Amino acid sequence: MKKSLILFSAAALLLSTGLTSCNSPASKAEKVENAKEDVIEAKKDLDKATKEYLADVEKYRAETAAKVAANDKSIAEFKARIAKEKKEVKAEYENKINTLEQKNSDMKKAMDDYKVEGQEKWKSFKTEFSRDMEELGKAFKDLTVKNVE
Repeated sequence: MKKSLILFSAAALLLSTGLTSCNSPASKAEKVENAKEDVIEAKKDLDKATKEYLADVEKYRAETAAKVAANDKSIAEFKARIAKEKKEVKAEYENKINTLEQKNSDMKKAMDDYKVEGQEKWKSFKTEFSRDMEELGKAFKDLTVKNVE
């Protein structure tokens, strides 16, 4: 009797363990479907993030092009103003303006040469480029603030 009770308990334990560990075909199908939905949703999120990233790059390129064009205009105006200066003063201003003109050209080239390589690289590039453009803008202001007569 003891032996049959132990055998019955062991069989019940095995049966209950087997039933709880088995996945029904319906739950496997649900898991597969949920996984497919998750993949589709993740792909949509990635596509959206990529579009936003590319739009940010294009918007920033347009803003930069406008700043470079404004710098070019400032250079042309400043060159016209210093044309009437004394030779010594004119040479000093021309050296400064040539340096700024080269930096402006380098900034334009850096933006034109930027290759879309990922959001992290873009953030780093954009931060550094913005800082450099700000410094260049300050240099233009400092140069044009001085009264040229």
